[in-house]
Formats: sequence, structure tokens, C-alpha cells
Amino acid sequence: MDLTDHEMVTRLIGRRPMGTFTVAVRREDSSPVVIENAPFLDDGRPMPTRYWLADRALNRAIGRLESTGAIDAIEASLGLDAIAVVHRRYERERDALVPSEHSGPRPSGGVGGTRIGVKCLHAHYANFLATGDDVVGSWVHEQLENSGTQFDPAVPGVASEEKE
Repeated sequence: MDLTDHEMVTRLIGRRPMGTFTVAVRREDSSPVVIENAPFLDDGRPMPTRYWLADRALNRAIGRLESTGAIDAIEASLGLDAIAVVHRRYERERDALVPSEHSGPRPSGGVGGTRIGVKCLHAHYANFLATGDDVVGSWVHEQLENSGTQFDPAVPGVASEEKE
């Protein structure tokens, strides 16, 4: 069956996307891994999350990582100043997509809509895969490699989770 990106993303995230998106990163079989959201949802509400991790295997693996206290570990390891740099860059790049004539609520915050620390390793990893420039996402990538889950951002669209 040949599904459209919209149908594939709907299946992957378990609901219909609420806004316009493009696929930023794909697996080798062309299935979406990371989607890039427009800065506003279809109903006009701001969408702070520019890059969204749609891949189920990677979401599960990162969920396992988060459950071990990884967010506290990465904040302690990198420090809040280094993480703030990522948030500011993410916010600037997302906000550059907002039309200059827009008046009304705007997306806010950095990765995952936060300004301080790490809210969601999934969002940081999606940002890393899409841009190659997120120290938290890079750390997540190393942790995933150490656990047997591999995704090589140097080869766009190739992801695999090793079977146990």
C-alpha cells in the first residue's frame, strides 16, 4: 500500500496532525522519522514545536531513556547555559517562519516550547536529526547508540532499531 505522508504520520503519531507539516527526515524506506511543523496550527494557535519525532521505534527508545532519569543527567552534564543556547537558536529559526504581518499570539520558548533546561528528549533528538545542531540531541544519539538503537544523521533517512 502506498500511503501519503499525511496518512503515514497520522498512523505513526496515533492521531491526525493538527497543522501543516513537511517531512524533515525519513527512513531508508521513505517513512517519516521527523516532521517539521508550521509555526501555527490549522486553527491559528501557535505551535512551539518545530521538529517532532514521529518514528515509533525511536520514540520508544527515548521514552526508556527518559525513564532512567536522563533529563536530570543531561542537565547536570551539559549545564543550563549550553542548553539555553540551543533553545535560543531553535526559537530564532522557528520565529523567522512567522510572517512579519502576523498579529496575535506567537509560538514561544525553545525546543519543546521550553526556555530553561530540558523538557523533552524526543524534541531535542528530532531537532538534532533535522538540523545536526543540538547538544542534547547529540547526547541522546550517543545514548541510543550505546543501547543498540541506531540512527545515523550523516546518512539522512536511515534509521534502525536492533532487535533484542
